[in-house]
Amino acid sequence: AMTICALLLARQFYDLEPSTRLKYATLGLLFVNISIGGTLTHFAAPPVLMVARPWGWDTSFMIGHFGWRAAVAILSATGIYYAVFRNELGALGNRDPSPDREDPEEASTAGSPVALLPVPAWLVVAHLVFMAWTVFNAHYPALFVGGFLIFLGFVRATAVYQTRIELKAPLLVGFFLAGLVIHGGLQGWWIAPVLASLSEEPLFFGATLLTAFNDNALITYLATLVPNLSDDLKVAVVEGAVTGGGLTVIANAPNPAGQAILGPFFATAISPLKLFLAALLPTVIAILAFRAI
Repeated sequence: AMTICALLLARQFYDLEPSTRLKYATLGLLFVNISIGGTLTHFAAPPVLMVARPWGWDTSFMIGHFGWRAAVAILSATGIYYAVFRNELGALGNRDPSPDREDPEEASTAGSPVALLPVPAWLVVAHLVFMAWTVFNAHYPALFVGGFLIFLGFVRATAVYQTRIELKAPLLVGFFLAGLVIHGGLQGWWIAPVLASLSEEPLFFGATLLTAFNDNALITYLATLVPNLSDDLKVAVVEGAVTGGGLTVIANAPNPAGQAILGPFFATAISPLKLFLAALLPTVIAILAFRAI
């Protein structure tokens, strides 16, 4: 989701050279929306994936407790940002793309860009089938890995229709989550009494704050190490973790992928302070959606 949305932003908005203010606003909105949008299912986001199996949460539970609130927050924040920037967005529609701007996806590949053939419908269906296979067999390593290897071969065989797959960022995320599962248990001695001593509201805001300085999957995974955590506290810690997922680049595992795609459109490196300020309003809206509704 992060890659698709970032590419759409790059091609439909950033390529038209919007103001720096609009760039940061859309970047902060993107990071927050991706983070809280991961609560629509029990497998869509790393912080949810860390707790879904230990706590027995499924998609119906996620939608009933998190998903609809996240949808309200996403629609509200996006609507507010549209209202604020509607004049500039309208002006962008009359601009031509910058002729010297390199396509972000092409820029990420080595060598000269290759002209691709139009994507046939069967190829789209095949990608959806591979995606469904991965989701349904997520807990069966042999089927999961086998399907992934076949997918890599399929992509190679149909290279005339699609660009190559960049595996670096997904592998880094995968290694991080694997390391979290392997080594995270060693942190239980101090995190368990801390989380167990907090009530619902302090736990929510504490998780939101900690997420800005730690990956939110770390926060939720450590919460699974706390014995006898009540259902209300489980919900609070996950809500807090996903709410703070857009405040910094490191707060949510997909954020670096968005930064890699959209970063070249900024004159200098993405400012952590400006990103924090841009994500603050959507974060506050998410807090209200999760805590006040």
